[in-house]
Amino acid sequence: MVCESWKATLDTYLDGELSEEEMRTFGAHVPSCPSCSGDALARVQTKRAIQVAGKRFTPSAEFRKRVQQSLAPKPQRSLRLGWMFAAAMAVILAVGALTSNYLGTRGRDQVLSEIADLHVATLASSSPVDVISTDRHTVKPWFQGKIPFSFDLPELQNTEFSLLGGRMTYLGQTPGAHLIYDVRKHHISVFVFQERSLPAKLDENSLAPKKLSFNVETWRQGGLRYFVIGDASAADIDSLAKLFKTAASQI
Repeated sequence: MVCESWKATLDTYLDGELSEEEMRTFGAHVPSCPSCSGDALARVQTKRAIQVAGKRFTPSAEFRKRVQQSLAPKPQRSLRLGWMFAAAMAVILAVGALTSNYLGTRGRDQVLSEIADLHVATLASSSPVDVISTDRHTVKPWFQGKIPFSFDLPELQNTEFSLLGGRMTYLGQTPGAHLIYDVRKHHISVFVFQERSLPAKLDENSLAPKKLSFNVETWRQGGLRYFVIGDASAADIDSLAKLFKTAASQI
């Protein structure tokens, strides 16, 4: 069966490692196939659960103190050992600085990867939106009281974009809005969160990890962080992002 051949490469698809053509083909197939969409949703949820579990356990302050005490020089140690300890501490500090920078990059990439997971999981769901409407004046009020901020939706008249609806979403513990748009049979997700509540900081030039097979644009505006992601062309992603930037500037 065709679905069996797709399921053999489902993990590769979710990791964004298929070719662009295969990503588009599979992306079009999943929403119409209950079996594939169910498997995709289950695997994305498992992946996110593993990511959360991996961040649950961190070294305590007491553990750090014990390590530092074990490295402290004893009074009877020779001068040579003292110099060795000093050299070791210098190496630890240098590695710590490099690790901090590395984790900052990893944190940024992880946020973007989780955004991609949310995009895939939502499209694989049998109910991708909680409020179904093409009218922004219906969708925007629906979020009032559900998320701790307000935002505006762009006017789509005379554009090729159409609004399908929206739903609440979470990035870690941060609540946000998830809007879904269509353009020439491609689905595009727009996520909006409070910038200060995000688990990692993203600069204005943040790019998606190279292995991610989606086009992504993200920016900060009015204290909010916007993400526009999908398998549509980079030009379409940029066009929708500009519409949101214009709408946000008019609030």
